[in-house]
Parts: sequence; C-alpha cells; structure tokens
Amino acid sequence: MHNPELQIMFYGKNIADNSVSVSNNIIIKNIQKTENTNYIFVTIDTKNVNPQDIVFSFSKNKKVSFTKNYSLKQRRPNSALRKSYDASDMIYLIMSDRFANGNPNNDSDASVTEKGDRNNPGGRHGGDIEGIIKNLDYIKELGATAIWPTPLCEDNDKRYSYHTYGQSDVYKIDPRFGTNDDYLRLSSELHKRDMKLIMDYVTNHWGAEHWMVKDLPTYDWLHQFPGYAQTNYRMTTQFDTNASDIDSKMCMDGWFVKSMPDLNQSNPLMLTYLIQNAIWWIEYADLDGFRVDTFSYNDKAGIAKWTKSITDEYPYFNIVGEVWMQNQAHMAYWQKDSKIGAIENFNSNLPSVMDFTLLNALTTVLNEDKAAWNKGMINVYENFTNDFLYPNINNIMTFVENHDTNRFNTVYKNDFKKYQIAMAMLATVRGIPQLYYGSEIGMDGDKDKKGDADIRKDFPGGWEGDSNNAFSQSGRTVEQQKYFDFTSKLFQWRKTNEAVHFGKMKHYIPENNVYVYFRYTDDKSVMVIVNNNVENQTIKTNRFQESIKNYTSGKDVLSDKSIDLKNDISIEGKSVVVLELK
Repeated sequence: MHNPELQIMFYGKNIADNSVSVSNNIIIKNIQKTENTNYIFVTIDTKNVNPQDIVFSFSKNKKVSFTKNYSLKQRRPNSALRKSYDASDMIYLIMSDRFANGNPNNDSDASVTEKGDRNNPGGRHGGDIEGIIKNLDYIKELGATAIWPTPLCEDNDKRYSYHTYGQSDVYKIDPRFGTNDDYLRLSSELHKRDMKLIMDYVTNHWGAEHWMVKDLPTYDWLHQFPGYAQTNYRMTTQFDTNASDIDSKMCMDGWFVKSMPDLNQSNPLMLTYLIQNAIWWIEYADLDGFRVDTFSYNDKAGIAKWTKSITDEYPYFNIVGEVWMQNQAHMAYWQKDSKIGAIENFNSNLPSVMDFTLLNALTTVLNEDKAAWNKGMINVYENFTNDFLYPNINNIMTFVENHDTNRFNTVYKNDFKKYQIAMAMLATVRGIPQLYYGSEIGMDGDKDKKGDADIRKDFPGGWEGDSNNAFSQSGRTVEQQKYFDFTSKLFQWRKTNEAVHFGKMKHYIPENNVYVYFRYTDDKSVMVIVNNNVENQTIKTNRFQESIKNYTSGKDVLSDKSIDLKNDISIEGKSVVVLELK
C-alpha cells in the first residue's frame, strides 16, 4: 500500500491489561491504549512484508494469556490503477430494501431486531442483494453502466432500519440483505456485464446500535455536548468568513438526528478506522467507486484527509459527495482543487459533487410554459453559466430525483413530455447522470404529503405474487412500457457518443422558452433543442452557425428522423430533439 502503516484494533474485556507482541519479525510501530481498557490499537509496518498469516500474543507478567491470528492479504492485481465511474457512465440508484426480494428466507434474521413487514410502509420489505443480482440484465437494458445501492451494511435500529444509514457494523452486510459473500458476488456479476459497483459510504455518523457506540473506545470517538445535540444544518458556516465559531461547530459537530451519533473525524483513531474500513471494502469487494452521504457535515480537516488517504491508494477512484446546497459556488467549494476553497487554504480532495442546483431548476422550470425574463429555461441556462466555478465540471453527478426528494413524476403529474425533456437533458448535459429506480417506468411518490416511504415504494414485480411485473416487457403496462422504451433508447444511445461524455458545451440564451445547446469534440457534435413552450416553435438555424459549422444534417436519436440544418427547424410544444450532427 502507499501507506504501509496498518492500525489493528483489538477488543475484549480488559484487554488493555496485556502487553502485545507479534510473530514473523513484523515491526510494531505503536501501541495505543485509551481510557477504555477493552481496547488496544496496535500499529504495524507492512512495508516490504509479503502476504502471510501472523500471530499476535497478549501477555501478563511475561506469560502469554492468549493469541490472535491475523492475515495480511495480497492486493488485487493492478488495483491502484482501477478505472472508476466517470461521465461516460449512467448510474442507477437503488433503494436496496425496495427494489427486489430475491431471497425471501432472509427477510428476517435472529441476529437483528427489526423483522420483515411489507405491510408497514416504513418497515423492512425484503429487498436484498439477490434481488439486485437477478435484475442486473434489466438495469443493463436501460443503458445503465453502474449501480449505486443505498447502504448494505448492518443497521440494527429497532424501527425504520430499512434505509441503513444508521449502521451498526461497517464490516458486515446486513443479514436481511445477504452476506459479505453475496456482496462480493454482486460485484463479480456486475463486472461480467462491464458494469460498476458504487458503495454508499457513511463517514459522518453511525447508528445508535453500533457495538462501538455502546462501548466507546474513547469519550471523543463521538462529538459530545455531553451526549446529543443536533446539527443546525447550516453548511454555509463551513466557509462563511463572518460565521461565529459556535454556529460553525454546531453544523459540523452536531448530530444529524438523535439516532445517528456523530463521528469525530478529528480523533486520529476514529479517522484511521474509517480510512482502513473504506480501503478494506475497495479491495475485498473490488469496488468501482464511492458515494459519500452527508459529506459536508463531517469534520472538514478529517474528511479531507479521509478522501486523500483513499485517492492516494487509488488515484483514479471516483468519490461523489452529497453536498446538498442551493448555490453553485457553495457546492464547488467542496470539489477537489477548488479555487474557492483555496482562498482559505482548504482542499476537500473530493473528486465529485452532486448537482443540486440543476435538480432545483429541472423540477420547477418545466411548469413555466411561457417565455419571461426570469422564468422557464433561462434558469437552466443560468445554472450552466456558473460551470466555471467547478474545478472539474465533467465530474459532477446530475439527477432529477433521488431517495431523499419528491419523485419527478409526482412533481409533474406524470407528464410524459416533461419526463422526456428532463431525461434528454440528463443524457446530454455535462456530468454523470444518475437515474432513480422506477423513474423509467413512471413511478411516482409524494414526500411532502406522504413521507419518505412514498418515494421509496416497492418496485412492481420485485416480490413473488406482485400483480404487475415491470421487470419484463410482457409484465409492463402500456404506460410503463412507454417510459421504459424511451429511457432505454436514450441511455443506450448515450453510451455510444463521447461528445456527451467529455465534450465541450456551448449554449445559447433561450428565446421564447426554447433552449439550444451543443456538446462537441473535434470530430463529433450533438445539438439539443428543448422547447419548454406549450406552443410549437420554429428555430432559425443561422443563429447557431458557429456551432453547426460544416454539418449539414442531424439524425434525431429519439425519432430516428433526419433533419436538414440548412432550413428552419420546427419543434412541437413541450418537446425535445437530440440531433447527432452529420
């Protein structure tokens, strides 16, 4: 490894009363004991050490009390050079408990408290790793090249544990999802299909039922006040030069919710535990990337070190952080090598962030039918005018919904034309598009009126006996098939065109609520025309000549029609045209 130091935590009743030694001439660099005598942290040097089994001996009064075996494993071949996800991918986000129940026998487990109860909207419904594996071909048919399942590690909360963001063991897959071996099999099955696995990683907090929370290694393993105090959620305090110290501290150190104790990444033992756990999962499960929950709520210096420690080992490993903010400058601050962060000498080392401002635009402007100075597509245009703020604009995640937002199809009352516009834009603007499970069959859900369970409904056909099986063409309704066909055609095409992966973007100020932009390389160009007006429009192509250049026609990838670029282009109201220029 780039960092040869390995810290091993040993846990047992009064284990710190012992002295520690190790076999095979392994060098112990540090032994650290804390106020809790049930822990010892032993740091060894693995530089120039071959993979092997070693034995730690624990002694009292020069007499060995007991021993513990430990295995040093071989790294995966070329693991440091692994290719991660990027703008050539489309990511399919899965609410793991709500996607598909591939193994009903694990819906409940004696080792965890909450049992399966599909009749409870906020209960465990039985979705699992086996269900994901069984439907990978469905996901691939959609045009997705990577999946992001919500966390799969054990969450032993007594209620509402299905979302698994309050984890109780970060080295163990929740038994209601399967086993560690099942997770490894999921990774392997994805790679057989040239698809990628992104782990949803949580650095900011654990669940109250985590075994280490119940027996803290150190008092400051968590942020304590003492005990619980809630974050103020005001993330702007992390870079506001006028912010008070107390406000900044309460944002970063306060707990996200009472059931999720806030981890203290400024504690070196805690931080090393998180770094090594993340690296272990990358090697063990052959991961292709991380998505990090609540990234901007972590200790700033600590999370920057966590991120750098991982990318030092895996320079091409992508990590997208959830930075849920409403301003592009605020979000860009958190991307690696940000000039904004550099003002205060801060670098998060985070390769990618999520584009929440584009989400905001696309879930409002499609109802703004008429042209106005500050209404309609001008707000999407203005979103992209701030792209200069991001150090790496191609490496941001774009989306119109996820597991924490209202469903797009509820926002727009299942208006298929508006869905087409939004998906076509996701497929063609800069960044890495993310699709939320079920969007592609018209699934809806109202978070505001009905709560989280309504935006996390079971995928139809994922459970034996479901009357509607949307995983198969024969089982879909006519409406579901319409959504699926469009989505699949669009994102299958996206795989083939590098201009929409890494090409430059040039856009034109919307007129009459019509927005035109181009994605292009030296030898390829894609022209996108979005008519957000309810009325049909005619586009005079001479305005776009600097982008059209010597191209004479374009093939609409959605309708397969050829369009002559020398003539005006007619476009229906509330529609989108995606042209591959010829």
